[in-house]
Amino acid sequence: MPAESLALLQNFAFLVIALLTVATLYIIFAPILEGDKLKKRMDSVSSAREGLKKNRMAELNSAQKGLRTENKGAVKNLVDRFSLQKLLEASDLKDKLAQAGMRGQKPVYTFYLFRLIAPVVLFVLGILFFVLLNVREGSFMQNLFVTICLTLFGFYLPAIYVKNAASKRLANIVPVFPDALDLLLICVESGMSVELAFGRVADEMAESSVELAEEFSLTTAELSYLSSRRLAYENLARRNNHPGIRAVATALIQAERYGTPLGDTLRTMANENRQMRVMQAEKKAASLPAKLTVPMIVFFLPVLFIVILTPAGMRLGAALG
Repeated sequence: MPAESLALLQNFAFLVIALLTVATLYIIFAPILEGDKLKKRMDSVSSAREGLKKNRMAELNSAQKGLRTENKGAVKNLVDRFSLQKLLEASDLKDKLAQAGMRGQKPVYTFYLFRLIAPVVLFVLGILFFVLLNVREGSFMQNLFVTICLTLFGFYLPAIYVKNAASKRLANIVPVFPDALDLLLICVESGMSVELAFGRVADEMAESSVELAEEFSLTTAELSYLSSRRLAYENLARRNNHPGIRAVATALIQAERYGTPLGDTLRTMANENRQMRVMQAEKKAASLPAKLTVPMIVFFLPVLFIVILTPAGMRLGAALG
């Protein structure tokens, strides 16, 4: 073999050995130089969570009806001075007000104020119109009984208003809740954390349901600053007194406790809530004939009889005349 070819072969061998040596050293020392990837990722997640917490707390504190809104005016002074909370105590008042979308201390004081004022106003009006002026033209005992009924109605009127507001709010949340679960499933399976997923779904659902977007925003804030996610899920179920939402909160709590894949849980809950929505629609459709019976008897049948019998009556009258 010529000397030049031997030298070229040796140089090529040295080059290959040098490349292999560099590659080996890179494989050995690269992880050491890069550091702990898991620690960096956890630090980034922690910093992102802290940033999300600060943003949510800033939004809630700047809102007029935030979680920390308090009424320090005349209403609070009146309620505290006369101890109306003890005198007119209502069970689970804060939960009922939260279900109606009224959070903070201001709605609580307003509720007790109206529970005090409404019976007094209706009692005075009853005495004025029914007892003194005798508008009904009845006996004194009958008018006094009507006045007492008005007074009782005034006492329960704030609770009836809160219950109706909660029902209307829940009616706006339930139809779009399965779609929100589908979006939440997509966000979680794409790699988002639970806090970011709830926040993103809240932004997306703002056009479909403002109430549901508000609930998811509150859940995002609670997931960010509460010590346990279980408390945030329990608060979500307590603010929305619906079997489907309570089942979802329970499933999320179990997934958090036992390490169940969150994607499978959300997929199952989305299917169940969708089936529940279909069953609710079928229930309303099945009850429609029974509800239409009375309007048909009262409004449709008399008109139908008039249309059918009027020509016959006119002909009969003309023949007899």
